[in-house]
Amino acid sequence: MREQTIGGWLDELASGAPAPGGGAVAAMHAAMAAGLVSMVCELTVGRPKYAEHEPTMREVLALAGERRQAAVELAEADAEAFTAVTAAYRLPKATDEEKAARTAAIQEALVKAADVPLRTAALAGEVLELARRIRPGANVNVLSDVAVAAVSARAAMQAAAVNVAVNRASMTDVVARARLEAELARIGDEVAAAEKFIEELA
Repeated sequence: MREQTIGGWLDELASGAPAPGGGAVAAMHAAMAAGLVSMVCELTVGRPKYAEHEPTMREVLALAGERRQAAVELAEADAEAFTAVTAAYRLPKATDEEKAARTAAIQEALVKAADVPLRTAALAGEVLELARRIRPGANVNVLSDVAVAAVSARAAMQAAAVNVAVNRASMTDVVARARLEAELARIGDEVAAAEKFIEELA
């Protein structure tokens, strides 16, 4: 994916292929949010007016770069996880043994598929925290980009939550379902915090 052009990736997204899909889009929202955080840091570092904030900006710049790369990796992982789910659904089911094996494979694939958007949401929350950290000392000319970074991070969390919920709905393991329900509640709290931060920047 890192070798693709943006246009090429969008063409693939718009095609009839099952992946990339919504989970990859969620991860790319997080990647773009991290990219904007980096941009704000780059446009703040080295300017005398913001010298007292330079240590924070340099630290966040490095962290945002790491989060951006991780988000791209999650976009790739989501496509792989979704492919595994579709492959499980295509397993044979002519006999009772085949039906049992297929059901087990589907449930295992769903758990793994839910894990990727959970990690995406967590990463987006980290990017949001980076945006909060740079807000006080950011170059005033790019404060709107801090806001857009927060909006993109929020979108990543919301989109990730949708994908978690979809996978959870098809699960039969009550323990796994309960765990994901708690995770969805936590993501909801993060989204609410993001919205409050965005309002403060408006």
